[in-house]
Amino acid sequence: MNGGAGAASGGRQEKHVVHWFRKGLRLHDNPALKEGLRGADTFRCVFLLDPWFAGSSSVGINKWRFLLQCLEDLDRNLRKLNSRLFVIRGQPADALPKLFKEWGTTALTFEEDPEPFGRVRDHNITTLCKELGITVTQCVSHTLYNLQQIIDRNGGRAPLTYHQFLAVVACAGPPPQPELPVTPSSLGGARTPLSEDHDERYGVPTLEELGFDTEGLIPPVWQGGESESLARLERHLERKAWVASFGRPKMTPQSLLPSLTGLSPYLRFGCLSTRLFYYQLTDLYKKIKKAFPPLSLHGQLLWREFFYCAATKNPNFDKMVGNPICVQIPWDKNVEALAKWANGQTGFPWIDAIMTQLRQEGWIHHLARHAVACFLTRGDLWISWEEGMKVFEELLLDADWSVNAGMWMWLSCSSFFQQFFHCYCPVKFGRKADPNGDYIRKYLPVLKSMPLQYIHEPWLAPENVQQTSKCIIGKDYPLPMVNHQTASRINIQRMKQVYQQLANYNTLETTRCEGAGDDYGSSHQRLPNVVTVGNPIMKNNS
Repeated sequence: MNGGAGAASGGRQEKHVVHWFRKGLRLHDNPALKEGLRGADTFRCVFLLDPWFAGSSSVGINKWRFLLQCLEDLDRNLRKLNSRLFVIRGQPADALPKLFKEWGTTALTFEEDPEPFGRVRDHNITTLCKELGITVTQCVSHTLYNLQQIIDRNGGRAPLTYHQFLAVVACAGPPPQPELPVTPSSLGGARTPLSEDHDERYGVPTLEELGFDTEGLIPPVWQGGESESLARLERHLERKAWVASFGRPKMTPQSLLPSLTGLSPYLRFGCLSTRLFYYQLTDLYKKIKKAFPPLSLHGQLLWREFFYCAATKNPNFDKMVGNPICVQIPWDKNVEALAKWANGQTGFPWIDAIMTQLRQEGWIHHLARHAVACFLTRGDLWISWEEGMKVFEELLLDADWSVNAGMWMWLSCSSFFQQFFHCYCPVKFGRKADPNGDYIRKYLPVLKSMPLQYIHEPWLAPENVQQTSKCIIGKDYPLPMVNHQTASRINIQRMKQVYQQLANYNTLETTRCEGAGDDYGSSHQRLPNVVTVGNPIMKNNS
């Protein structure tokens, strides 16, 4: 059925809206959709499959499955509004104009995409719509703040230290309140013209239809969708004791496993609004503590915001070369070593268990991320952070482009942070986090009979112990690919040289960071430092 543009009774121009979903896969806190529905005669919600991931071949099956679950949930929720989701295959610049013509579209709405790739795409579509006489409305709702306003408040440049960012945010005041969900009463008479063959033409495809081999695929540990995200938020906020005593995140053997209150993939896909999470947390803290919450309570959201802000005007944020905030470190290229790391075959059980969990489930604890990122880059293998970032982009459900690149630059000491004397030991860190070896046994069943004494260093197990455990090291499970003590010592020296050269270039001196040592300590929450190369200056903000 055609929406058909034209004059309505009384001479009013009919309004036929298309709301374009990309991230922001939800009906709560969706200001662009609400704006589109105002005075609309018809509305259609579309999702374009092709460009959702730039370079979709690099995206793993868990991530695709999560996305499809999000779309199915969105379609179910739209049915409650007597509407449906229209899943379209193709590039926006090709597919959208054809749909606009077929449907007589007069208005397009979408959530603002703060990332450089999205900004270019949206600029092109907006230009196209102007030529077609279609009005465009885009609203900020994927981030807490309008990032341009933060940049303007900071003198026209993104804050490049977390400390500086927090200072700007503190002056900006609290973020806008979330919008109420779209309900039947929000529609104001707007309807969605639907055809009999809707599922055939516009239904959510299956993984098999997208060409994936699903044989042997384990059931999802994370179920995608807005409905699941809101249920998780409720469970998260029921942990009142956690909110009341909020402090630095602690890693326990239990926290290594996915939790029913985990929210990061839902924030990444926009099934859960960051602003809703922010204000629910704020309100709960006020009720319990009778005080305004500290910024640290919203730490996860503010770190995300910080990296989004740093990336929004930097199209090379995910690269070393041509990236003005990234230190140019002469990393090694080693395809074989990279593959061993990515596939959990390094010979260090703690590292391999983490990478196995990532591949199987699409999520790992944030301190586990620190351990494997350090191992790949400045700790042991001296391989570029770009390679690790690509593996996370493929496998990690919550890998935002901006946050993923920002975290890898940070953890490899390429930007934001220079604590290169601090290194995560893959044995000692593993012992602290997984003292009984349960995590290793869960994800590396080949080691399940290895005695606790040797579970973190199985290569030290005597031959008779290996035989009894039915795991011969070097045959059933690999020998360690590097000597950690030697590799980390050499790499700290290499990193020191890079920073000394930078310091000499700037006639400044690098500062030796506190907290050096082979342990995981608390550095993950220290304020990052920044080295800006191109117009190189070095600042210490601790």
